[in-house]
Amino acid sequence: MRKTLLVLIGAMLMAIGAMAEQKDATGCKDNPLFTRMPGYWIHHCKQTQFDSYAFEVGPGKKTAVEGQYWQVSYYPQADLASKPSELQIIRNFENAVQKLGGKVVFSRKSLSTFQLTQDGKELWIEVTAEFTGKHGLRIVQKEAMKQDIVADAAAFSNDIRATGHAAVYGITFDTDSATIKPESAQAIAEIAKLLKTDTGLKVFVVGHTDATGSVDHNLKLSGDRAQAVLQALTRDHGIAAARLRAFGCGPFAPVASNDTEDGKAKNRRVELVKQ
Repeated sequence: MRKTLLVLIGAMLMAIGAMAEQKDATGCKDNPLFTRMPGYWIHHCKQTQFDSYAFEVGPGKKTAVEGQYWQVSYYPQADLASKPSELQIIRNFENAVQKLGGKVVFSRKSLSTFQLTQDGKELWIEVTAEFTGKHGLRIVQKEAMKQDIVADAAAFSNDIRATGHAAVYGITFDTDSATIKPESAQAIAEIAKLLKTDTGLKVFVVGHTDATGSVDHNLKLSGDRAQAVLQALTRDHGIAAARLRAFGCGPFAPVASNDTEDGKAKNRRVELVKQ
């Protein structure tokens, strides 16, 4: 009996020792913005190139933010003598965010939403805490989705025949600039293919923006972007300039609500309009 009891006690001590040395979940690590609370390990995590999360910005009010997404859940080690309170955890992150130049958007006892800008990137952060000491971190680096699937020349042709115009998604620009990003090459090549297939077709290349910023600024920006696409077609694909005219429509022809990030992304586009 005594021997059995010693074996059981030994097994319990081994189990407790194993719990006290709990390691981070495979593939998980701290987000570069923050260190972790002392005596904690990562129970689970998630990171995606593009996702959406609804952050609390007021009582009963949320705002969805899209972009690169991180989630990290921290658990206290079993041998942690004194677990921090919910408020202590929230305040630690609040102070860290403010030292980085960020601000508190909304806060309550067990949750806080923060916003900050680093290296020109807008970041949204949520921290949630439990009375057990467990706490979670969600971060979204706000950005538009990279368009991987681009409509082809045949689709543009069908749209122009049916409605007189075709929206081209997949042409993107540097922020507040008319500089075309390299990943836009496929979409521009499909426009060139359309024009080379239908040699009699002439089009207006029309730039559109969302409603962020002033109307005058967006009108100029959309016109400059349309002109940049026109130049890419003539310079890189040999399309005659006489078949193209650039025009900026700014925010005046939205296809979705500018109240959401998804709607804004749909409104930022280039269209081909038959002359």
